Amino acid sequence: MRKISILLLLLAIAAGLQAQNDTVKYWKVKGKVGLNVNQNYFSNWAAGGENNFGIIGKYSMHLDYAKGKDAWLNWINMALGYSVIGDADPMKTDDKIEFISTYKRNISKYWSMTAVASFKSQFANGYDYAVDSSTAVSHFLAPAYIDFGPGFLYKPVKWFSVNISPANMHWVVVNDQRLADLGSFGLDPAVRDADGNIIAHAKKSRLDFGARMLIILKYEIAKNVTLATKLDLFSNYLDKPQNIVTDWQTDINMKVNSWLNVNFSTTVLYDDRVKIADADGNIGPRTQFKQLLMVGVGFNF
Repeated sequence: MRKISILLLLLAIAAGLQAQNDTVKYWKVKGKVGLNVNQNYFSNWAAGGENNFGIIGKYSMHLDYAKGKDAWLNWINMALGYSVIGDADPMKTDDKIEFISTYKRNISKYWSMTAVASFKSQFANGYDYAVDSSTAVSHFLAPAYIDFGPGFLYKPVKWFSVNISPANMHWVVVNDQRLADLGSFGLDPAVRDADGNIIAHAKKSRLDFGARMLIILKYEIAKNVTLATKLDLFSNYLDKPQNIVTDWQTDINMKVNSWLNVNFSTTVLYDDRVKIADADGNIGPRTQFKQLLMVGVGFNF
């Protein structure tokens, strides 16, 4: 969290200094802060029910620099939310840190050369509440995903782009020895003896090399209704390149007025190295899915 705050501060300072020194404003900054709340309360309700309260904070910012054929585009998206049902402990409902930085140089009307770096992680501990609400299954930087690679950007229209990187470095980080030893998030687990004792601890990171495709669409499908979707695909040259790691995020935002909005979002994840147990206890790769429907307030800047 501290490192991310420092990064944001440095980017903001750089933008401010550049804007003061340049007669032409090459920097553009825009962002959005949102707070979404849901609540139910029951008193002497014959049909039954459980009091509940949920809150999700969201923050996104674009910090872009453009001059001539060159541009440096920075985007950060963060969210953290919890829900409380009855007298139970708070349960996390959303948690995201995502940062994408892109340098691009135009080479034609629709094509650019690019270098793209990205970082994904979360703020707080995560739990499998259906199994055990006391032992964390994820932490800050456990996991974290770091990507970097040169490539080419195709952007035929303002609202759609495809970035292709044929030589992308992909790091998976699990900065927690217990989770790494378990083989969480696709790492190779610790080496154990016949009694289950650890002989050699697992490495807390893995480096992959492959091809990455990043497809982004943001389009106003109706007045005050915006569809935004981001599809991130990665093929690892070093291990089963036919198994595509997929991260597909979609948001539909409906703006009621200048500050009130309704947001529907989905996330689909698939990584054949990440093993998940089903209802019968069978462990294997699964398609992960998350959906959120929120009504809240949001302010642009």
